Amino acid sequence: MSKRLMTGLYWFLAFEFMLGAVTKYWPGDTMFSSAYSAKFVEWGYPAWMRFVVGALEGVAAVLLVIPEKRSRFLGAATLMFVLTGAATTHIVNHDPVAESWAAPTHLVIMGILALANWPADWRDLLRAPAPSTAHV
Repeated sequence: MSKRLMTGLYWFLAFEFMLGAVTKYWPGDTMFSSAYSAKFVEWGYPAWMRFVVGALEGVAAVLLVIPEKRSRFLGAATLMFVLTGAATTHIVNHDPVAESWAAPTHLVIMGILALANWPADWRDLLRAPAPSTAHV
């Protein structure tokens, strides 16, 4: 797959999750769904949990567009965590398929992206990035 196409995919997914993050902070209904403050309570979570989920989605979205394997891995892995919770929530609450298909679909996509950006060594996730060798 071309590098441009993959970059476009990362930006598209980041846009989706950034939009999702914004809707978690939105106080009322959005053009996409009813208010998340009410939805989270209906699902059995405290209303403030939407802010935690929104923050995780926003940070992960930013990590996806940083063209570095470590950042993209961390973004995809964070979204796998969030999407596992979302998919499980939809299953437990017997939500209709029309409202539930996106979480497992995106979970699979994030799993593929996490594998594609898998670090060669787990310690690479903890190391500071190497200084650039480019000369100006």
